[in-house]
Amino acid sequence: MSGTLWQDTPVHQRLRASSSGLLWIGLAMSLVGIAAIVFPMISTLVATLLVGWVFIFAGALMFMGAFSIHGTGPFFGALLLGLITLVGGAFLVFNPMAGALALTIVIAFIFMIEGAVELSFALEIRPHVGWIGMLISAIASIVLALVIAAGLPGISVIVLGILLGINFLSTGLGYVFISRVLRTQD
Repeated sequence: MSGTLWQDTPVHQRLRASSSGLLWIGLAMSLVGIAAIVFPMISTLVATLLVGWVFIFAGALMFMGAFSIHGTGPFFGALLLGLITLVGGAFLVFNPMAGALALTIVIAFIFMIEGAVELSFALEIRPHVGWIGMLISAIASIVLALVIAAGLPGISVIVLGILLGINFLSTGLGYVFISRVLRTQD
């Protein structure tokens, strides 16, 4: 059954139609993963600063949007949420290494969810050739999440950068593998 064609379901047909896009996404994610592994401290710093700036931008928008809300409770709720988001972002931007612990916890959570989604995807395409690549990526994401959680709070920002790189690399290679299998079945 490993040689089953990908045209069995609409999902598989859409995947096959987008195999070129999967290849490029996979290659880009692999390159980002390699860069993060080679420069782990920089990758942690960049991730922390990016999240910080996104929070600052979102907080500012929420703060300004609060003034268009009518009613005392909703107004103050939106205003408070905007200020908390803005302050959290400023904390990450101005104290990136101190904010790395919070980001580490968030990343562990994201890796766990990503692993679950990739596992579901791998099981969805399981009878077909190539599902093992996505299964390996799912397992890698889940293992990385557990490694991060086990190392808290003393996990080094260097280890975090390396784990980010490994995650990007494994996901990218999973996409490349699926894309290659899809192309050989045309």
